[in-house]
Amino acid sequence: MMITRKPVSLLMSAFIGLFSWVAMANPTTDSTHVTAKPAHEAHAVAHDSAHAQATHAEGEHTTAGHEANHGGPVDEKPEVQAFIKHHLLDSHDFNLYADGETGHHVGFPLPVILVDNGLHVFMSSAFHNEKELAEVDGNFYKMVHGVIYKSDAEGTITNDAHGHPTNAKPLDFSITKNVFSLLVTAILIFFAFTSLAKTYKKGNPLPTGFGRILEPLVIYVRDEIARPNIGEKKYKKFMPYLLTVFFLIWTLNLIGLTPLGINVTGNIAVTLCLALCTLIITNVSANADYWKHIFWMPGVPVPMKIVLAPIEVLGIFTKPFSLMIRLFANITAGHSVVMGLIAIIFLFKQQLTAGGAVGVSLALTLFISVIELLVAFLQAFIFTMLSSLFIGMAVQDHHHDDHH
Repeated sequence: MMITRKPVSLLMSAFIGLFSWVAMANPTTDSTHVTAKPAHEAHAVAHDSAHAQATHAEGEHTTAGHEANHGGPVDEKPEVQAFIKHHLLDSHDFNLYADGETGHHVGFPLPVILVDNGLHVFMSSAFHNEKELAEVDGNFYKMVHGVIYKSDAEGTITNDAHGHPTNAKPLDFSITKNVFSLLVTAILIFFAFTSLAKTYKKGNPLPTGFGRILEPLVIYVRDEIARPNIGEKKYKKFMPYLLTVFFLIWTLNLIGLTPLGINVTGNIAVTLCLALCTLIITNVSANADYWKHIFWMPGVPVPMKIVLAPIEVLGIFTKPFSLMIRLFANITAGHSVVMGLIAIIFLFKQQLTAGGAVGVSLALTLFISVIELLVAFLQAFIFTMLSSLFIGMAVQDHHHDDHH
């Protein structure tokens, strides 16, 4: 078995990564809603809880009900809700551990890349967990809810009547934690399949090393997904894309189960990009029969053709839309459930003994995590299966009897 058309696969991977990078790094203003308070008090519960050292440093009251003193007690339910929310959202750094009692914080920043009258590159640690102003090349920037805004030397952030910041935003190409994870995954997949391809080029019928794990999965995608849905004659053309999305989604889903707080496939920008790739490939590769079925359905009366045409055109977009929503919703729901079960340790530690709370939480979390392992593969399989099905419907040859 040979793996061919590597340039096509690499181009698709690059397109997915670039589009996702831009979409994730430039979120809409809906995600930056703040209350009509001064900028230094208007930070969200999510970042106040996830970056507890900032609370210790400034000792200010937040909407989650934190105490204003150093290392004071916190209200645990808002803390848990904020932590789950922070886990599901993207950010400019990796926050591995934060102690709300001592303010101890463990993590590492990621590069911030801004285009604003020139290119500005610096580390996200300059914002000190959204509590300080970043001065770069004479420009001042303030981060609010993970979004970077232009400001002045005093760090002024002005809000509209709905609490949305009205400051100008630079073009943001930052390496957020989701972008970082996506790039690492793409590199791992590239080297894994390059190694497998070199094995076949050497004439070795059996792969060695990690290739022994990859080959059965490649054969599975080929024989169980591509061939049945696209057809024996045309499936090879689309194998690079199908292999790319299958292994990309599966690997990202598995990484999302680690304690690193990564939720790439639970980001609507990533699933939108993947769905758009399927939409483009399907319609660019479609033959004349496919378009004839869309705009002028054969074998039905003319009045029905006129009625069916708008429905079929709408179906062109609803199919990839379902791909986008299905992957996004299932992964996000799974992460929320796992994080909620872990939170049992903190929410019920007063009602239960410490050992009892930990035992109940770990048992339920282990059970759900095993299911999530299945879901990680299942969502990659479903996305690839439906993509191949949509492509097959577009490229297959139709044979119709003459209607008189």
